[in-house]
Amino acid sequence: MLNELSKQIADVVARVAPSVVQVEGGGRPATGLVYADDTVLTTARAVGRDEHPHVRRADGSTVDMEIAGWDPATRLVVLKAAGLKLPILQAAELPAVGEIAIAVARSWSNDVTATAGLISVIGGPLPTGRRRAIEQVIRTSAPMHEGFAGGALLGTDGRLLGVTTAASIRGLGVVIPAGIAWRTAADVLRRGTLKRGYLGIAAQPVRVSEKQKGAVGADEALLVVGVKSGTPADEAGLLVGDLLLSLDGQPVAATDELFDLLIGDRVGTRVPVRILRGTSVTEASVTVGERKQVQ
Repeated sequence: MLNELSKQIADVVARVAPSVVQVEGGGRPATGLVYADDTVLTTARAVGRDEHPHVRRADGSTVDMEIAGWDPATRLVVLKAAGLKLPILQAAELPAVGEIAIAVARSWSNDVTATAGLISVIGGPLPTGRRRAIEQVIRTSAPMHEGFAGGALLGTDGRLLGVTTAASIRGLGVVIPAGIAWRTAADVLRRGTLKRGYLGIAAQPVRVSEKQKGAVGADEALLVVGVKSGTPADEAGLLVGDLLLSLDGQPVAATDELFDLLIGDRVGTRVPVRILRGTSVTEASVTVGERKQVQ
C-alpha cells in the first residue's frame, strides 16, 4: 500500500511539473503557477521590486513577463506574456484537515522539488497588514524553504489545493487556498494593469512622542529616513527626519498603507502631504511619480 502511495505521489509531481515554473525577479529564484493561457500567478516575494521579472520553463527556456497587477491583501502577483504555452493548473475544492498534501516548487537550479505533509489547520482570517487580511488560509506540515514562495500545494489527485507562501505560523507552512488565489487572479486581470506610484523616499513606522501627539493627533507615523535626489519627494521639499502623517487626506502609519495610496488614480496627480517637522505640522504638495511597468 505504501509503495502504491509513493508511486501515486511521484506521478502527481511529474504530471504537474510543467505547470510549475521558476520566477526570477526578487533576488533569489522562487516559483510561479500557470493560471491561464500566457498567465502566471506568483507572490510578491518572488517578484520583489524587479520591474522585469521572467519565468523559466521546465526545459530551461526563459520568457520575459509583464506585471499585469497584484493584490495587496494576499500579496499575489499576476504575470503575463505571449507565447508561454504551458498547461494550466486546475483548482480544487477546499481540502479537509488530515488529508495528505504535496508541495511542489522549483529549486534554484530549476529542478522540481517536492515535499509532503498533512493539511494541519484551516482557519482565518490572517492579517497581512493594517486593515488587510486573507479571509482563509491552509496550514500544512509539509516543510518548505524560501523557493516555495508561489509554489503549488496539491492533493493526491493532482488538483491544486493552494498557493504556497513560504511563510509559516508555529512551524506550519501557510498556503492561500486555490479558490481564493484563482478568484484574486481573476479580479486583478479584470481591473487591468494598475499604475504604481512612488514618492522617492525611504521610510519606517515610528511611535509619535508624547510631546508631538497633541499637534499630530495620531500615535504613529512614517519617519522619512531617506529622500532620493530628483524624485517627487525631493522636489516637494521633504527632508530626512520629517514625519509623514497623511497623503491626500488619508493617514499613513505603515509603509504598506503608503504603497496602497500610491496605486491607481493618484499616479501623475498633485496631492497634499501632511508632515511633522520638529514640533510644527505643515503641508506640502507632491506629484506622485509613476513606477514604470515592463514593456
